[in-house]
Amino acid sequence: MSQSLRFCVLGCGVIHENHCDAITKTDGATLSVVVDEVASKAQAVGEKYGVKHATSLDEVWDDFDAIAICLPSGLHAEYGIRAAAKGKHVLTEKPIDIKLKAAKALVSACESTGVKHACISQHRFAKDINRLREAVLSGELGKMIQGDAYIKWYRTQQYYDSGDWRGTWALDGGGCLMNQGVHYVDMIQWVMGGVESVQANVQTLAHDIEVEDMAQALVTYKSGAVGVILGSTSVFPGMAERLEVHGTYGSAIIEGDRFKLWQVDEAQAQAGLYGGSVNKQPTPSLHVVSHDEQSGSGSSDPSAIWGHQHQMQIEDFVRAVADDRDPVMTCRDAIEPLKVILAIYESSRLGGARIRLEDLPE
Repeated sequence: MSQSLRFCVLGCGVIHENHCDAITKTDGATLSVVVDEVASKAQAVGEKYGVKHATSLDEVWDDFDAIAICLPSGLHAEYGIRAAAKGKHVLTEKPIDIKLKAAKALVSACESTGVKHACISQHRFAKDINRLREAVLSGELGKMIQGDAYIKWYRTQQYYDSGDWRGTWALDGGGCLMNQGVHYVDMIQWVMGGVESVQANVQTLAHDIEVEDMAQALVTYKSGAVGVILGSTSVFPGMAERLEVHGTYGSAIIEGDRFKLWQVDEAQAQAGLYGGSVNKQPTPSLHVVSHDEQSGSGSSDPSAIWGHQHQMQIEDFVRAVADDRDPVMTCRDAIEPLKVILAIYESSRLGGARIRLEDLPE
């Protein structure tokens, strides 16, 4: 790459290090400036990485080509739209935003100005999740019957009290699904080929917060398959996030981005009265990602893991700018998991009514 893509990291909260570290390690990218409205935070991060720091974007528009937005979720679209208007490429943390109208406005702003846009969903770069999606799409697992996502994490009250935006509808936009669960909500809808409708119940059971810390939803996918999405930040000590996918020819389970079970056999699935017995180990021919390639679960501290996949996504974003193509996970793609979560909230608000994603109000 002949010219390095200069990045601004906007927001010096918990997740900024993942972005700063990944940018500094990525060929063709340069961390140019960090911005935070709290001057002491901006200065500390700027000095740590040896780059310019500021308290407002208005001070530094000329210093970068692309922005990594690490602000509270309810501010993602607002600042992404501002950046797109200045001709800056936009990379935002998850979720794309907390409101569907705002998310669509961000996509429109980026596409109308021609800047590249992406939303962090680093699990889309996990080898085993990609292998599973390929198997589903190719029919290797037969007709899809069920797809479940379980995100049983734990957060203390201190976690929510650590930022005045956490656990609020205004800026967090939701709780265990919108903040923590959005990644695996994205994975299950992506693997299964999209969600048609949901019926759900969300509650606040263990924390003093506005939003939910427990959510459960019955899902109908576009293929006709069904499933369950369960999210929580109330399950001590926190469990590895888990996908369970079942077709007529077999089943696969992924836990912490790695296969825990792979048993797919068309002939055996149709043999006798009961088919085969459960194999508790993946088949040797199937790639299983090692601990060296990917760290474990995000149930305890997501800021300490998945750094490699974060870097892979940022590398893809940089290459997309250089090659003038779409990144793997565009902001338009990120609207889908947002719609699933908003439909779950709407269903719960209406007492568990069935909500079709295409009928979701903005």
